Amino acid sequence: MDFNIYTTTSDDLPKILELNEAALPAVSSVNLNEMQHFLKIVDYFKTLKINNKVAGFLIALTPGKDYNSVNYKWFENNYESFMYVDRIVVTPTYQGHGFGTAFYNDLVNFSKRNVPRVTCEVNINPPNKESVLFHTKYGFKQVGTQFNEIGKKEVSLMKLSI
Repeated sequence: MDFNIYTTTSDDLPKILELNEAALPAVSSVNLNEMQHFLKIVDYFKTLKINNKVAGFLIALTPGKDYNSVNYKWFENNYESFMYVDRIVVTPTYQGHGFGTAFYNDLVNFSKRNVPRVTCEVNINPPNKESVLFHTKYGFKQVGTQFNEIGKKEVSLMKLSI
């Protein structure tokens, strides 16, 4: 399969937003303005294209950005330096084909000269078993848990030392 991972542009955002909303509740809902804000503030926002079609994306950022996610803030309060994966989405058709690993390999390579760890959270209630398994297999370790959305969601807070 012909694929590449490239830096996201504003032209990609409508399709990325569509993929994001199709991935609920594994990721949180966002609107186009929030996606445009990500494009301005994050360190890493890349898109996966397979056979020239958008098939996924990954958004990650370092501490000190204008972003109020409770999970991001948890990492800011507990670590001085990190790359926080806010969200990764690969369309269901292409899950299990190594594209998540390709994204993380690209992110780790991008991050390793600036930060000692990559962090993320994964839903444990409602459960996202595939994501927990993927992150654990990749080498992430749980460093905490917390409830979000007024107790509706519980996440595993994870880190990968790089």
